[in-house]
Amino acid sequence: MPSFEARERAVVESAIQRHGHEPGPLIVVLHAVQDALGYIPPAAIPEIANGLNLSRAEVHGVVSFYHYFRTEPHGRRVVQVCRAEACQARGGAALEAHAQRRLGVGFDETTADGAVTLEAVYCLGNCATGPAMRVDGRLHSHVTPERFDALTGPEGRA
Repeated sequence: MPSFEARERAVVESAIQRHGHEPGPLIVVLHAVQDALGYIPPAAIPEIANGLNLSRAEVHGVVSFYHYFRTEPHGRRVVQVCRAEACQARGGAALEAHAQRRLGVGFDETTADGAVTLEAVYCLGNCATGPAMRVDGRLHSHVTPERFDALTGPEGRA
């Protein structure tokens, strides 16, 4: 079983105490843990299951189903590239290929130095001005490979 640090355990226990009494608390507890730690440690799954009187399979199923939840820490910067149809029609495939080539990672991977995590998202709601991407929560439109380079800065260089 993966190690479970005291800080991580405290975060999980606090989330269960705060939200365990609510109807259907699993999603809320998972969000609280990820908001505090940046991810859901695999060792937290049995703790959450036990605290909410659920099976490990139920908790794991929710964590693995929703793209939002991570089971590994993300990089210092998170770059999300939209892969929805509207962005694809506006040059999104070229942007995806450039991003992966430049960072040297695929989607849902983090650069070896821990600087950048590249994520695929399916619609950022910026369909008329795609291709779109989000860098550290900030939305950008009309992203070309050159603009990608400017927006990701020195940490994004391979």
